[in-house]
Amino acid sequence: MKWANFLHIYQPPTQKPIWVKRIADESYRKIFKGLLEIPRARLSLNINSILCELLEQNGGMDVIENIKKLVERGNIELTGSAKYHAFLPLLPEFETERQIILNEEGLNKYFGKGWKKGGFFSPEMAYSKKVAEVVKRLGYKWIIIDEMAFPEGKEMRKDTVYEIDGLKDFYVFFRERNLSFKILSASQIGVKSILKSLEPSFGQKDYTITGMDGETFGHHRPGLEHLFFDLLKEDKIEPIMISDILDQFPKKEIIEPRQSTWATMPNHFKTNQPFFRWKNEDNTIQVCQWELANLAIEIVRRNEKQKTRELLDGAIHSDQFWWSSARPWWSLEMIERGANDLKTVVNNSETATEAEKKRADELYRLIIYTGFEWQRSGLVDEISRSEDEEIRERLEEKEKLFVTKEEYENMISNLKEQMKTAADSEEFHRAAMIKDRIRELKEEMGKGEKQEEGSVERRDLMF
Repeated sequence: MKWANFLHIYQPPTQKPIWVKRIADESYRKIFKGLLEIPRARLSLNINSILCELLEQNGGMDVIENIKKLVERGNIELTGSAKYHAFLPLLPEFETERQIILNEEGLNKYFGKGWKKGGFFSPEMAYSKKVAEVVKRLGYKWIIIDEMAFPEGKEMRKDTVYEIDGLKDFYVFFRERNLSFKILSASQIGVKSILKSLEPSFGQKDYTITGMDGETFGHHRPGLEHLFFDLLKEDKIEPIMISDILDQFPKKEIIEPRQSTWATMPNHFKTNQPFFRWKNEDNTIQVCQWELANLAIEIVRRNEKQKTRELLDGAIHSDQFWWSSARPWWSLEMIERGANDLKTVVNNSETATEAEKKRADELYRLIIYTGFEWQRSGLVDEISRSEDEEIRERLEEKEKLFVTKEEYENMISNLKEQMKTAADSEEFHRAAMIKDRIRELKEEMGKGEKQEEGSVERRDLMF
């Protein structure tokens, strides 16, 4: 089985230094140090160049140096992206192109020009034909998106490479969502349960692609990096890069992918809202956010040399829209920061009229006041619960992982050791996270006691 794994690591330009340092310690350092010890490791990586800058500013140059070593050794290929993680399908083409070029300049600075301009990751795996056209025009050869984008009614074959209709010699690769979720939710169970679900693929002359946020390994899920390393070492799996697929699988087919993201659900196509979590027509906050973003873009476009040009680059990051979805994630702090940056762009632009500045202030207040009202009224909790139920229902319909009692006990034992190490090092936040994970595992193990001895059904919905 050939496994092409894609990792995406990123922090928003507004991220606080304490979190950059913590995530570097808990995730980035562990991942790339661990990969240096696995000669057979192969994977495709997206690191937005804003994260490179944040790491440099916060004592993380060792992380960048290790990534550079892995690139030079042939263990990692880097992909292009948007520097500030902008939601590209909803931006004008000139903004999309600018974000991509800025990102290339950053990658050239930190990794040299030998990083090979091959693949491309659109933030949030947000795909539209317009984005693909810009990416191809800038010299990239392929883009990775979610399997939800595959044309409805067609069967996706794992021995075939797909070319986008109308874009000759530009290819699209699809992340397998279910397997990606299994790995993300399989904290420290070892490779046994994952391999069991992959048995039908062993011996097949095909490929599988997974795609995940790198921060999940070690930061969001303490210890999950060990499972990742074990999979890369497993003899039954041959790790490859996505670009290798182009060389190893000659069969080609032309298709037209659907607009989508890696969070798109089937019902989003029914309502014609493939970007639902970033732009929901019924979400008044997001409607105001996008009006404010488009206003700022239009004003800066009148004179690209004005000082607010660079401020706008970072102000259109996708996080502010994601955190205002409440599906199920919500952060009024992130919402306010994004709105304030966009308002500042308008108010400080020499090309803005007084009426436009007034409208920017109105939109800012609407965004913040509506956010507070949603929190006070309980609407945020209501929306979040509804989304959690939808995710739970979808996952429980999928193939389930089975974990033995012994595996649960091993997980808990390993986590207890990590918790003690974290506490001894006065990393109390991390120790608390691990303690919560131990509690979750004990609850899951308790559910399995009613089932047949030695086989426990595991429902882990955190991914």
